[in-house]
Amino acid sequence: MKLVRFSRNGKSSLGVLAPSALSVVDLSKVAPAGDSMSAALAAGISFIAAAELLMQAGDQIPLAEVDLLQPVNDPQKILCIGQNYRDHCEEQNQPLPTSPILFAKFSNTLTAPESPIQLPGISSQIDYEAEMAVVIGKVCKNVPAEEALTVVAGCMCANDVTARDIQKNDKQWVRGKSIDSFFPSGPWLVTLDEVGDMHALDISCRVNGVVMQNSNTRNLVFNVGQIIAHLSQTITLQPGDIISTGTPGGVGVYRTPPVFLKSGDVVEVMIEKLGVLRNNVK
Repeated sequence: MKLVRFSRNGKSSLGVLAPSALSVVDLSKVAPAGDSMSAALAAGISFIAAAELLMQAGDQIPLAEVDLLQPVNDPQKILCIGQNYRDHCEEQNQPLPTSPILFAKFSNTLTAPESPIQLPGISSQIDYEAEMAVVIGKVCKNVPAEEALTVVAGCMCANDVTARDIQKNDKQWVRGKSIDSFFPSGPWLVTLDEVGDMHALDISCRVNGVVMQNSNTRNLVFNVGQIIAHLSQTITLQPGDIISTGTPGGVGVYRTPPVFLKSGDVVEVMIEKLGVLRNNVK
């Protein structure tokens, strides 16, 4: 299934993409707490079963009549992994990390598909980072790597937008990555039954139609199971928590000459089976 949040006539709701992929089915009748994806995922199999039933028999709303929102609007945590693609480490002339490098983003960064990435006046080096994000589906702690996929609700496209000059000057990553609007995600949350092998998906990024990143999730240094096992040793993960798994090579700061986002640009993150996340820059 492809779970969505959408807005129509000023009201936001949970939904599911219809099999035709041309419309959405409103899940308001079975959602446990309004448009909260975290609460819906916490309800577990009862919500998923109801969503599957409505997907086949519910009233459909044409996609043209709705605005898609970020799939998860209320994560307790947004956890991100740095330097987690072999090709990204190579372009930096950095050795592969020996354990996952963790940083955080915050809910102020959440941005919907087709909504603008807002350029802050204090930075002139705004970079794109195509990423596969996974969303946790149940409360968990100390999860073995081989069991980690049992706690994942699904995957989605994300863009870990970064102010490189702030990141460099601060000598740590959080402030330069947590500027308002700096975490677009979507267009939908794809459940694992549709994803298949999440470690064999093509991932790319285009800026104004030009391919800037082009890789595959098989190039992850640490796979999703290893990441979840590492994080859950010390952090209790909750339904709706987002884990962004890192970006491949081709980011703007390491290109010759560097390429940074400017007003009017259109950025697209494309991941096989997960869709296209498109945002303009303003």
